[in-house]
Amino acid sequence: MAAIKIRKANTILRKLSFFAVLLGMVTGVAVRQLLSQQKASRIDQLAMVDPRIGTSNEGQTYPVVGVPFGMTGWTPETRSTEAKCVSPYYYDDTKITGFRGSHWLSGSCTQDYGTATLMPTVGQIKVSPEERGSSYKHASEVMSPAYYSVHLDDYDLKAELAGTTRAGILRITYPENGKHNLLVEPNVRPGLGFVEVRPEKKEIVGYNPVVRIYQGAGKSAGFSGYFVIKFREEVQDFGTWCGKTVTLHSHIQGSGCDRLGGFVTFADNAPKTVDVKIGTSFTSLEEAEKNLAAEEPGWELEPVRQQAEDAWRGYLGRIEITGGTAEQQKMFYTALFHASLAPRIVSDADGTYNGFGQEGKLHHTRPGTDYYDDFSLWDSFRSLHPLLTILDPKRDGEMVQSLVDKGAQGGFLPIFPTWNSYTSEMIGDHTVAVVYDAYAKGIHNFDVPEAYRLVRQNAFITPPHDDYVEGKGRRALISYDRYGYIPLEDEVLDAFHQREQASRTLEYAYDDYVVAQFAAALGHKEDADRLFKRSTNWKNVLDPETRFVRGRYANGNWISPFAPDKPATYITEGLPWQYTFFVPHDIEGLSKALGGNQAMIAKLDGLFDKKLYYQGNEPSHGIAYLYNFIGAPSKTQERIREILNTDFGPGANGLPGNDDAGQMSAWYVLSAMGFYPWCPGTPSYTVGSPLFSHVAIHLPNGKRFSIEAKNNSASNLYVQSVRLNGKAYSGWTFTHQEMLQGASLTLQMSAEPSVEKH
Repeated sequence: MAAIKIRKANTILRKLSFFAVLLGMVTGVAVRQLLSQQKASRIDQLAMVDPRIGTSNEGQTYPVVGVPFGMTGWTPETRSTEAKCVSPYYYDDTKITGFRGSHWLSGSCTQDYGTATLMPTVGQIKVSPEERGSSYKHASEVMSPAYYSVHLDDYDLKAELAGTTRAGILRITYPENGKHNLLVEPNVRPGLGFVEVRPEKKEIVGYNPVVRIYQGAGKSAGFSGYFVIKFREEVQDFGTWCGKTVTLHSHIQGSGCDRLGGFVTFADNAPKTVDVKIGTSFTSLEEAEKNLAAEEPGWELEPVRQQAEDAWRGYLGRIEITGGTAEQQKMFYTALFHASLAPRIVSDADGTYNGFGQEGKLHHTRPGTDYYDDFSLWDSFRSLHPLLTILDPKRDGEMVQSLVDKGAQGGFLPIFPTWNSYTSEMIGDHTVAVVYDAYAKGIHNFDVPEAYRLVRQNAFITPPHDDYVEGKGRRALISYDRYGYIPLEDEVLDAFHQREQASRTLEYAYDDYVVAQFAAALGHKEDADRLFKRSTNWKNVLDPETRFVRGRYANGNWISPFAPDKPATYITEGLPWQYTFFVPHDIEGLSKALGGNQAMIAKLDGLFDKKLYYQGNEPSHGIAYLYNFIGAPSKTQERIREILNTDFGPGANGLPGNDDAGQMSAWYVLSAMGFYPWCPGTPSYTVGSPLFSHVAIHLPNGKRFSIEAKNNSASNLYVQSVRLNGKAYSGWTFTHQEMLQGASLTLQMSAEPSVEKH
């Protein structure tokens, strides 16, 4: 009986074992299927980026290849110029004239500078862009932030691009027959530049001197764009050109030409596929070669591409979204890409960089940090830098230190520093907004005392005349201090944007408020009191009769006739109706001045109803969020959804105006997530109407800030209720500190607006 029991027990155990294995197999399959489904459902953020967006009309973006905030970007070139307001690439152009190592300020109306263009050709040497350019088809283009390729129809060749922070690689696949050429042109101003062909070393080197525009137009910026180009193939022929004159076997072409360049023709037995490496620098040829050696020691394009893809996936992946349409997801990650290009690193791999404002000295960054330039501050203080304080606070702090270094080296804090020079291109003094917004959010990896000294100096001191006309100091500060506004008699002639007195007054009042907060935070009570008082100067250009911002004479009289819906010389790139709402630091005071909340709501409604709101330029960018502060948040939600859905699109013409160094795109990123920094320098955000059902921001401190929009859809655009960390929340703002703690914001969405009190 015992033996029988044992056999039965063994049989049962074998059956149990079999079912256990079977269960395990089934469970394993299920788990693998689930993981596979989850992996498939996750968005590849890099694949969602479409660099074509904004490359048509006035978007002024370009399909740049490289890494986030890189020194040099690599792009197909359809416009062979560094002229002001001309992007290197336009989607509607039909010919490619080369592949450029570019320093274009994406989405701007400035200039490319210090660039060099490489153009592979087949057959006869043709040097002018018009002659060497090749037709191409958009269907052959492959575009991503990390890689670009295209087939050049006229030469039957394929070109591929990838890049690092300071270097690039061009892979050329030539056809079997014909002479295989490589042309190199520094895109110089007439009479400038240098190129040298070194066939025995298998390299071409040169430089392109940088010239200022705006303040100091036509003068040297004090540095050049240097390049070192290397290849492995034997050279059969070579030469240089000056204008359209080609000189065979010439090694060097110096200044004195309208255009100049150098070329090589590879040997007949050279391989069909040629790899070309390019190192760049703003300090010297030696540093360009060192940058190349540090960043691209090998000769293969794939590792460079993979490194760039990893960098972009790491950066774009700091925000994960769920929901919305496929087009909205594409637009979102393309916007995040565009908001990750500037300000750009301009220091070499070893930290070397040029002193600011033609100082004429070389400096070195602190170990492990970079020096940045090309700050489009009138634009980017609003959204771009606030976005960086969330996604990349260390980098934003390094950018602030770069601004402080510029001020220390040049004598005054710059207002709109590009090509490492003072410009005074736009109005306001918004460096302080970037500096203090970082400080108020706990970003302190910069010289805070020196930052305050320079900020204070800009607020109170006009430099000597020779410095002032070079772009140092606030424009018209003496008038602003004397009258409490800038009168129409002061035409602000020492600026690229002249006059614009009412707009300047409003923007200085905001700047004063931010400086006052900085002063108070550091214990400078006397400065703070004076500046808080001065921050009310906006009232001095708000006409109490019409209740619009209006130009004013020194005797106190208002300009006449007056039309708030028409452009005016005293308003910057906008209308009096738009600028009336630029008082982000005192919305309650503005409401009172306009007759109360209901009157302000009516005035805002008038702006939108009359189609005077213009998303295509910065003066409108914060306006739609003002309803939140005057008892009509549903109107903010309506307006934001309308702007997101109608002013932006997925095509090449998908931006409503210049991207302005990523500011327009940063506005989209923040607004699509569902919040906005209405007053940089105030470490808080106000709620809008998110496009996505779920947003997760992976913060650098290891925590996650999430936004869940329950029941969100195209029709359910209204926020019925707000919960923060699961608790009912009565307001429409939350703080940066709450975000850093890993808060969870839950929005209950509905097709009907919530009950409001005005």
